[in-house]
Amino acid sequence: MASDKMIIDESKYDVKVPVRYVFKTEPGLTERTIREISSEKNEPEWMLRRRLKSFEIFKSKPMPTWGPDLSELDFDKITFYIKPEDRKATSWEELPDDIRETFDRLGIPEYERRFLGGSGAMYESEVVYRSLKKELEEMGVIFTDTDTAVQDYPELVKKCFMTSCVPPSDNKFAALHGAVWSGGSFIFIPPNTKVPVPLQIYFVMAQEAEGQFEHTIIVAEEGSEVNYIEGCSAPRYSRSSLHSGVVEIFVKKNARVRYTSIQNWSKSIYNLNTKRSLVDENGVVEWVSGTMGSKVTMLYPASILRGKGARAEHLTIGFAGNGQHKEGGAKVIINAPYASAKVLAKSICVNGGIMGYRGLVKINEGAIGSKVNVRCDALLMDPLSKSYTIPYNEINETREVTASHEAFAGKIDENHLFYLMTRGLNEEEAKALIVRGFIEPIMKKLPFEYAVELNRLIELEISKLPGAVG
Repeated sequence: MASDKMIIDESKYDVKVPVRYVFKTEPGLTERTIREISSEKNEPEWMLRRRLKSFEIFKSKPMPTWGPDLSELDFDKITFYIKPEDRKATSWEELPDDIRETFDRLGIPEYERRFLGGSGAMYESEVVYRSLKKELEEMGVIFTDTDTAVQDYPELVKKCFMTSCVPPSDNKFAALHGAVWSGGSFIFIPPNTKVPVPLQIYFVMAQEAEGQFEHTIIVAEEGSEVNYIEGCSAPRYSRSSLHSGVVEIFVKKNARVRYTSIQNWSKSIYNLNTKRSLVDENGVVEWVSGTMGSKVTMLYPASILRGKGARAEHLTIGFAGNGQHKEGGAKVIINAPYASAKVLAKSICVNGGIMGYRGLVKINEGAIGSKVNVRCDALLMDPLSKSYTIPYNEINETREVTASHEAFAGKIDENHLFYLMTRGLNEEEAKALIVRGFIEPIMKKLPFEYAVELNRLIELEISKLPGAVG
């Protein structure tokens, strides 16, 4: 265990670099801000109209009064758009030294070389790097940033962008996103095409009091498959920043999409996202997420199963330490017969951290033979930490329907701890081993490199507990 701790480099997630930008808006949000963003991107008129419509919706909606406290989030102090570079690089060597060093320390170029089919890097408000292996291009796979997709594939984007999946009217932060979005990924997988290796993008917020609003669209046509990974980091600052992305996933008949997100924002970030999938007949969507950082997180990925036999799986690990309040969960809405979903949420709370699960299961009339199982497990590492579960089930179809919800909250079993320590482990090593077993079902779904890294991050937090053995 001691040798493991030597290679846990916490500093690599706290990379502060000189302020860099070629353009940025003034702090605060006005119609002028939105027009400046659209103009800087040279967007078509239809996208500007959508931005302005979203801005009107944003102004009309109140701030959420449920869940974590958002009272300290001040939109007037946020810089909503920062453009760090004038062009996108297609090789890491083309990036400025300071930006490249940031991604080098995070290991992203190495991951690309070892097991990725395509890679992207978003720095502040813009994607600064992207690549896709030639063999995937020849298969017809599109993997680019969403800004480029607006220019190169306008009809595809018009059809998918904040229409049937995540409309701006969905919630206040979806509307905010629709007004100021920038960057993200656009992925299109042709029919019957299986992408054999993952695609990935990594987001970095390097300045304080900024906003990042990437927009991700994944379209998996009939019979296709893709595995997509997102990672996030930001250095620690005294002033809070805002991350509010939107993810829209379209899983067509017999297609399969796995969306993996590893979030390690600093504890000065408000992480408020809207993520949703529309799943057609016999399609499968998998949501896999590990949430380590941020000051406040509100994240409830949704699966709308609208085709017969559609399936969804939501697997999440949440970690909350001192000063962190995170609320996660899942929404499953079933509109078709013989669809099914599984939700497994694991949370770990230490040093007074607060972790909540807020979920929705809705089975609509006509969804005969549907099945949903929800399980929430919380591990409390000390008496100061808190966990809660708020499920909501609405069952409008009773024929052959099964819906279950299980929840468990508890501390580490002292007998298990004692047993491991009698076998030669110190207290910290024993706790880490128990935690590994607790999160193991979800770790199995992560690419190996990410599972190792997430394990190390959790062990690093455990090592800070009072009484931990160094």
